[in-house]
Amino acid sequence: MTKLPINLNDLLRQRTVEGDRIEYKAGWNPDPIIRTVCAFANDFENLGGGYVVIGQDCDANGQPVFPPGGVPDKQLDKIQRELLAYCQLIQPPYFPVLSVEEVEGRKLIVLWAPGGQNRPYKAPESVTAKHKVWRYYIRRYSSTVEAKGETEQELLSLAAKVPFDDRYNQSARIEDLSKPLMQAFLQEVDSALAADAPGLSVEALARQMNVAGGPTESPWPKNVGLLFFNETPERFFPSVQIDVVWFPEGAGGDRFEEKIFKGPLARMTREALSYIQRNYLRETVIKHPDRAEATRVWNFPYAAIEEALVNAVYHRSYEEREPIEVRIGNDELVILSFPGPDRSIRLEDFQAGRLVSRRYRNRRIGEFLKELEMTEGRSTGIPKILKEMAANGSPAPLFETDDDRLSFVIRLPRHPLALVPPADSPQVTPQVTPQVTPQVTPQVTPQVTPQVGMLLAQIEGEMTRQAIQDALGLADREHFRKTYLAPALELGVIEMTLPDKPNSRSQRYRLTPLGQRWLDTHPGGGAS
Repeated sequence: MTKLPINLNDLLRQRTVEGDRIEYKAGWNPDPIIRTVCAFANDFENLGGGYVVIGQDCDANGQPVFPPGGVPDKQLDKIQRELLAYCQLIQPPYFPVLSVEEVEGRKLIVLWAPGGQNRPYKAPESVTAKHKVWRYYIRRYSSTVEAKGETEQELLSLAAKVPFDDRYNQSARIEDLSKPLMQAFLQEVDSALAADAPGLSVEALARQMNVAGGPTESPWPKNVGLLFFNETPERFFPSVQIDVVWFPEGAGGDRFEEKIFKGPLARMTREALSYIQRNYLRETVIKHPDRAEATRVWNFPYAAIEEALVNAVYHRSYEEREPIEVRIGNDELVILSFPGPDRSIRLEDFQAGRLVSRRYRNRRIGEFLKELEMTEGRSTGIPKILKEMAANGSPAPLFETDDDRLSFVIRLPRHPLALVPPADSPQVTPQVTPQVTPQVTPQVTPQVTPQVGMLLAQIEGEMTRQAIQDALGLADREHFRKTYLAPALELGVIEMTLPDKPNSRSQRYRLTPLGQRWLDTHPGGGAS
């Protein structure tokens, strides 16, 4: 039985509401289900298709109800046979991936319908009617609707226009996909497919993850598969890299330092963000004689940088031979990517944070980034950048493009009260003594995520990994390691008692002086 590239139990446990990528059906009702499958296959907004969950009830707000009603065992085979027959009525024929899942002891049928290679698709209004009438269907928020008028014309114009990331790459071979990288992804997103992956061939696993396709005798990897699951994607897509450039004397100075990040898309992005966080982000703590509360500001808030860089990775063109560039100076951090935003988005809407994209450039890249929780993919990136800059008290970010939309620039100004990073060695974080008034005492402390702050607040003396995880109330070991433990070690705010034996049963973790200093200025781990 085919396994899904997502964990359905987690999806339902999160009470994910019906939307443009998921629909719940209490029972087998072929007419609306086939219409919805057709709509997901058309993928009008380039979101990556969607899922139909049969046997799952939902309330008036579209949230799943527990326990689900489920599908009786005696109906499973009948539904699958009918589904096969009805999907042949879609023109051109389209067959979603079917999986039988169990949630709270009840069987559910899940149809995964990724965006099709041969859109536009049309389906009968009624698959059981004697005289059938075919219509084009698309998703509008949580509803499947018929494409009419201008919408139908726009859908027809998408014929054979498969987004670049979802196309087959005929200059590569199926063996260019890395099975270990695919398995690591499935484990990170807690997919049920992870358990079966070791026994599958590279081709079989890639087909189930929809990163490969084509005829059995000549399979091809898709571009998205090579971007995420090949150790050197730049072999196929020149300039797939992130250049981080530091200008200690400003952009007009004679000196600069450059570090280039390459590799699988998600890893490359995370490594670049971690490097920027470690070396160029500084918190300035200003103590006031007339009140106990100190003022804390960052030169550049990490959350805003994360959104801006992931936005560039998501929306850049991988057909253009230009890298993403992060330019850091004393006064601003600039992220440059190519090309610019879609022409349907007005620049003034960027500045106001009220943009809504008509269509995403890389539907499959967005799908994987969403599974990794690196983006939400609902035009929320720009509003979040504005929100995080405002929360830090920073000047508003600037969004720039040219008339031809050839490039896109995001400028994040430095907070006017923040200290600048050391000019000679960004890796060092000493005490900084700038010229300030006698009323303030600035210090430099590391910037940590809320998860790392929570971890620091729980550490007492020397503790095992399990003890820290239990103190945080976390059940998922891999999530704890990647989101809490590894970032804390990387920042140097905690350390191992046995650094030469990282996997030792006697391993313990303790605060470093840097971690203790951060905790002293953030009682309770920064919690309000």
